[in-house]
Amino acid sequence: MNGFLWGGATASYQCEGGWNEGGRVESMWDCYLHDNGLENGDVASDHYHRFEEDIRMMKEGGHNSYRFSIAWPRIIKNLEGEVNEEGVAFYNRVIDTCLKYGLEPFVTIFHWDLPQYLEARGGWLNRETCDAYMHYAKVCFGRFGDRVSLWTTFNEPRYYTFSGYLIGNYPPGHQNLGETVRASYFMMLASAMAVKEFKAGGYGGQIGIVHSFSPVYGIDERVETQIAKRYAENFFNSWILDTAASGEIPGDLLGELSKTCDLSYMAPEDLAVIRKNTVDFLGLNYYARAVVKPYESGETTLIVNNKGKAAKGTSQTIIKGWFEQVRPQSSSYTEWDTEIFPEGLYEGIRRVWKRYHLPIYITENGIGLYEDASVEQVEDNQRITFMNDHINAVLNAKDEGCDVRGYFAWSPFDLYSWKNGTEKRYGLVAIDYENGLTRKPKKSYYWFKEVIESDARTVQRTQYEED
Repeated sequence: MNGFLWGGATASYQCEGGWNEGGRVESMWDCYLHDNGLENGDVASDHYHRFEEDIRMMKEGGHNSYRFSIAWPRIIKNLEGEVNEEGVAFYNRVIDTCLKYGLEPFVTIFHWDLPQYLEARGGWLNRETCDAYMHYAKVCFGRFGDRVSLWTTFNEPRYYTFSGYLIGNYPPGHQNLGETVRASYFMMLASAMAVKEFKAGGYGGQIGIVHSFSPVYGIDERVETQIAKRYAENFFNSWILDTAASGEIPGDLLGELSKTCDLSYMAPEDLAVIRKNTVDFLGLNYYARAVVKPYESGETTLIVNNKGKAAKGTSQTIIKGWFEQVRPQSSSYTEWDTEIFPEGLYEGIRRVWKRYHLPIYITENGIGLYEDASVEQVEDNQRITFMNDHINAVLNAKDEGCDVRGYFAWSPFDLYSWKNGTEKRYGLVAIDYENGLTRKPKKSYYWFKEVIESDARTVQRTQYEED
């Protein structure tokens, strides 16, 4: 597969640490976790100090690309937009190290760590944050664009806004539909503004967006279920993918939202920016599908399991009047209630390719497990099976003509997993947090290396039946 990118993906807050070093200012996550006495990412995987070791291990593991995010609080010091040259120098070193080891830098501009000085002024509820983001993005393009050719504006704006403003389990911890819609809109506007700046600036390469992708399935073929599926498609996917790829927020979604939300801030001139500045490619983060049925009863309920086996089976999604998400009993689930369904990735890729005809990257795919990192080598056979079956899904979609250009494992090494802390492990390399953050390749690390070096010929293949 000539030109196909194989790699691992990380997020700045989840891996870097060094939270008060190198001129970095406080992020909303620093403030939220410190104020609430929660396990934090002050040190995380210490990638800030050990990035060369980590990148070298990626290279030795066969990777030819590294997807990482830049921390806004490392680059822009304050509301005035002052650039932190120490932060710029750090990411120059990271990028140069990628190139040194032959890894294509695949850079995300925003992966959730908003500077606290912006959050204090309303964060993504404030139109001014769009302008601040555009300034920050322009700095990134100008300082790193000579060596970076693949950019994404945002990582998972749906998950970010829903968790922060609708569910309330992530900062700022609100539960307000109107705020969710407002923050979502301003993030998509900011994304389009960055695309406009990128293309107007004549920077080389391409720019896209990364979406937390949940292909929607219905429990049956009834008309009522088809209507529920459409509601769910808008809720989970269309307001990101349609807006970014086609330049249009789904009209039926706006019609529903206008019944209960004030949408007057959606200015015609901003909608024109969204319409004219669409992305070059789509990044899909796939962990599970969404199976839905028609809404029956109950208030809107959104429960996400951030406690693992202590709360297994508690996750629930009900959107009043729209749909209810169900858990197929025939499926298997992780300790964090994530369904394991690789066929959903295959079908999802096909749907996205058919609808948008834009290049696709699988920008995250992985499984969180409880693991003992003190052993010599973690025998993570469940991860190997998971990755094999999902890479198989990607290959099947490619065989059918879908333009998939890369697969990034989440993650190349163990990370701080937001409110799940460090016990939820996704890495191909174990990090022993109790013993000096020692790096130890897991069994999956060597398996993935063989997959890459064989051009995926070592993947155990299974074909799916046609719909």
